Amino acid sequence: MFAIINTGGKQYKVSEGDLLKVEKISADVDSTVELTDVLAVSNGEGELTIGNPAVEGAKVTAKVIAHGKSKKVVVFKFKPKKDFRKKQGHRQPFTKILIEKIEA
Repeated sequence: MFAIINTGGKQYKVSEGDLLKVEKISADVDSTVELTDVLAVSNGEGELTIGNPAVEGAKVTAKVIAHGKSKKVVVFKFKPKKDFRKKQGHRQPFTKILIEKIEA
């Protein structure tokens, strides 16, 4: 059984027991989060339910494992012959979740 969920502007194919890094969710560590924006659900027997835009009554329950920041991305702007150099860094926050249950 798997589902396709939408969280943080991105889509993920998940099944029970999966560990994901998603965009930061405002929830405490060891709490459970219900993701209701489920785009498609498969029951494991070859039957696929596709929503328009989301499947009615479907939800995915996940447990928040940790919060953190990803590796630094260096943004370097440069213009030749103008003595212009600008260096910036960015670390995107994420939430690590464990998929516990998929309900259709």
